[in-house]
Amino acid sequence: MASLRVLWTPTPTPRLLLSRVHTLSTLSALSTGKACSCYFSTSSRHRSKFYSDPTDAIRDIPDGATVLVGGFGLCGIPENLINSLLKTRVKSLTAVSNNAGVDDFGLGLLLKTKQIKRMISSYVGENVEFERQYLSGELEVELTPQGTLAERIRAGGAGIPAFFTATGYGTLIQEGGSPIKYNSDGSMAIASQPREVREFGGRHFVMEKAITGDFALVKAWKADRAGNIIFRKTARNFNQPMCKAAKVTIVEVEEIVDVGTFAEENIHIPSIYVHRIVKGDHYEKRIEKRTVNKGQVEKPKPKKDSDIVRERIIRRAALEFEDGMYANLGIGIPMLASNFIKPEINVYLQSENGILGLGPYPTEEGGGCGFLLGEGDGDGSPGASYFSSDESFSMIRGGHINLTMLGAMQVSRYGDLANWMIPGKMVKGMGGAMDLVASAGTKVVVTMEHSAKGGKHKILEKCSLPLTGKQCVDRIITEKAVFDVDKDKGLTLIEVWAGLTPDDIRKCTGTDFEVSPHLKPMQQI
Repeated sequence: MASLRVLWTPTPTPRLLLSRVHTLSTLSALSTGKACSCYFSTSSRHRSKFYSDPTDAIRDIPDGATVLVGGFGLCGIPENLINSLLKTRVKSLTAVSNNAGVDDFGLGLLLKTKQIKRMISSYVGENVEFERQYLSGELEVELTPQGTLAERIRAGGAGIPAFFTATGYGTLIQEGGSPIKYNSDGSMAIASQPREVREFGGRHFVMEKAITGDFALVKAWKADRAGNIIFRKTARNFNQPMCKAAKVTIVEVEEIVDVGTFAEENIHIPSIYVHRIVKGDHYEKRIEKRTVNKGQVEKPKPKKDSDIVRERIIRRAALEFEDGMYANLGIGIPMLASNFIKPEINVYLQSENGILGLGPYPTEEGGGCGFLLGEGDGDGSPGASYFSSDESFSMIRGGHINLTMLGAMQVSRYGDLANWMIPGKMVKGMGGAMDLVASAGTKVVVTMEHSAKGGKHKILEKCSLPLTGKQCVDRIITEKAVFDVDKDKGLTLIEVWAGLTPDDIRKCTGTDFEVSPHLKPMQQI
């Protein structure tokens, strides 16, 4: 810590300079009518330095550095700083980022040039090259649950070396053996290590170590000339905690303004965390998948059999929503179910990327936001709020979400869930799913087709794929049936599609189940 000098003066009024700080001694002196001047020596103090060229700002990043890279999908990624790393040709980087952009944008560009040796991420997503390099053994990938990743970074910035979380208990995250690197023949070259487990209040928790970086590359909206920064809407995501967790934080902004342009209480990151600032000359702000609300103008397309099956699940899933509920919905069927929420009830949709109060898809003219994965693509519903990824998962881990609805590849008789990878074949990452299903007090509903292609069972005695969560599912909704799940008793059939019988359901289900004495036809909204 920098040394603190306290100079006592006989003047009746203290002279306060920018380099001076108030201390308890100052307050004591003021209360007794005395005065003092206090200041920190500047031997270990940094001031935010401004750069005109992003390449100059990152030029000293060496080979082998650990770099924290902000963003969620393509929202709030430091485009100019990433492009500058392409120019310096730095290599063997460990990149800590929720995901790696897409093949030809964001961190995907550094993957293409083989400048990244290891990714620490939660989601592979739509980046085909990311998945290819991982499965072929060209890239090390440490997959980490999204909320755990956010909290590991937050803890690193707060000087907390480790913490315990329920997320990942009973999965490869806790047990070890998750492939970090494959050999070219598909065998495992590097496997993850087991985590320490402790019991608190009758539940099992996994120890996770904090993450810090040599450098953080961050995208913000504006900086003032004192080095304080603010973000725009959901662009806070991982950017905000990453600012605090690196030895050197480099922030690119769209605008640099005079001190006082934004009020002190509106500052998201104080200058103490910011080392370098550069104004980006150009922002593409690409959107991964652009979807707009086209209203009723277009003539609806004829429905395929698969569309009819999906809509049946969607309309049943919509009945899970209750008035005043806070819900987190997965991509696909769960999110589509929100289109059928009864008009007389209010449901507040939360998304891991940092919004509470998701609105409808935006129109071409503006309005609505969907997931708001681009900066400024409209607004949330009235009363919506924006926050960072670590805050988002505090809501989730803390049990403040009433309902989470997500898809699955497999569900076991006792509620085990598998939905994030097929070893050696397909890896999308767990994203926030492990955190969501580990949250105490949150109802977990799985929506999926009853059987996989070729009639393979998806509801099984025991999952054969790596687990997302253990004994975490409360209800299963398919196009044929609805099951309640009890972690001790197993499955109970509570609804069946019209024209089907419990025996029909037994034939297409890979495990035994009880039949409710109050079995009824499958409901639809």
